[in-house]
Amino acid sequence: MSTIPQTLEPGPLGATPPDALSRATSHPIGRWLTPSLSDLLFIAFFVWLFVAGGDGWRGLLLDGDTGWHIRTGEYILDHGSVPRVDLFSFTKPGAQWYAWEWLSDVALALLHRAFGLKGVVFAAGVIIAAWPVLLLRQALWRGSHPWLALAVTLPGIGAASIHFLARPHILTLAFATISVWMIESDLAKPRWSVWLLVPLTVLWANTHGAFVVLILLLGLTAIGAVAEAWGGVRSWGAAVRYSVLTVACGSASILNPYGLRLHEHIAGYLRSDWIRNVVQEFRAPDFRSESQLQFEALLIIGVAVAAILASRKRFVHALWILVFGHLALTSLRHAPVYIAVVAPVLAQAGTELWRSAVSRSGPNSAAAILDRIGLDSAHAYRRTSLWIPLFLAGYLLLASAAVWPQDFPALNFPTRMAQRYSDLISRSRVLTVDQWGDYLIYRFYPRQRVFADGRSDFYGPEIGGEYIRAVEGDYRWRDTLNRYAVEVVLAPPTWALSTILKSDGGWRVVADDGSAVLFVRAARR
Repeated sequence: MSTIPQTLEPGPLGATPPDALSRATSHPIGRWLTPSLSDLLFIAFFVWLFVAGGDGWRGLLLDGDTGWHIRTGEYILDHGSVPRVDLFSFTKPGAQWYAWEWLSDVALALLHRAFGLKGVVFAAGVIIAAWPVLLLRQALWRGSHPWLALAVTLPGIGAASIHFLARPHILTLAFATISVWMIESDLAKPRWSVWLLVPLTVLWANTHGAFVVLILLLGLTAIGAVAEAWGGVRSWGAAVRYSVLTVACGSASILNPYGLRLHEHIAGYLRSDWIRNVVQEFRAPDFRSESQLQFEALLIIGVAVAAILASRKRFVHALWILVFGHLALTSLRHAPVYIAVVAPVLAQAGTELWRSAVSRSGPNSAAAILDRIGLDSAHAYRRTSLWIPLFLAGYLLLASAAVWPQDFPALNFPTRMAQRYSDLISRSRVLTVDQWGDYLIYRFYPRQRVFADGRSDFYGPEIGGEYIRAVEGDYRWRDTLNRYAVEVVLAPPTWALSTILKSDGGWRVVADDGSAVLFVRAARR
């Protein structure tokens, strides 16, 4: 007997609710006022990640890129157009630039103008807390046992937590999960609604560059459908359907301000060896942190499941697991996408093993009792009530102003230095940490210009290489600072350049607070 289902139809688990809850939710008012387990799970994730967690809301601002995203959105709102040349540097003024997440930038700017950083982190927190609930509900829709769905979702949250930041990429987690669900639904029974992936592609292509995930997902589905049709487990019509859908979504992605040039830019970005070598999230995982170990466990399970699926001629899901697993092994930033695509498949496979184990045990065994408890709760995950909006509204009204960030975290950014020496920094050509450059753009744009910031795709190996050599104290550091007429250096004390400048007569220390050192050229007053 196969341990992997041969059909993708949603399973019957937990179809009959307990009598007490059935009575409570039989009336429309009761359904809206009685909390579901999905509601409670969302609230639990929200509290765990942002209320009771270590960094709280400030943890969503640990990446300075949020700063330039906000300012880019404000530029678009003010000028009524998407920028096509650089706005923020003095090293590449007027150079071509792709603001490929412009729609997300506008949303961030609107939130920031209306509510400040509080609005930015709150919206990001809602999306992040909703994502695992969406993932869990998709697994249950596929027929997964609630215990197995939770067993995959919880470590999946840990594995994806590297991207729990107030940046546009959190939308990719939501879009990828929604896309997979729509494809799964169509694989189970062809529906017209799968063609809604075409307008979703347009939205995705204007909010984050990972829209290529959907095109890849559809392409793999088409290839897998061909293999399954060849093996006699699926019709050839499915192969044609997903091939056409792949072409349609690929064509729709051109509907962005930059057209096909955006695709060329993304292709170059993803192929860049320089970016893979210098940007930490583009490097391969080292499996040392807790989140990476959780990803490793789900990856190993995924490979095993893929082998079983392939042996049963279920090539679509086997391809999803292997290709997205490979991408996550080459670059850590792809691990969250692997979770979004693969987690429900793993939960369903685990459910088949669980069912087999329970069927071999007695009706009064511990496994059978746990099985029934889980099945009784399954229906309660499939409802949504008013509890989530009521909880969020109550939290916004009752949460102290102290819990909300008024600025970026002082432990990670030179906020005090920027405040004290705002005039000097904002009117100067500054060399600083790329992440600090993001913060200075947020703090002082449009006056501020920086040597480099977090847009590694824009600066590339030429400017990026000069930046790295300068901060490492390469013998050409002086030539670099002179060529770009750098007036101020804002550096961590650990930089080799900091040690050099402290002993160089051409520079003087203005301030040193132990976490940042501010230098100016000695001739400057």
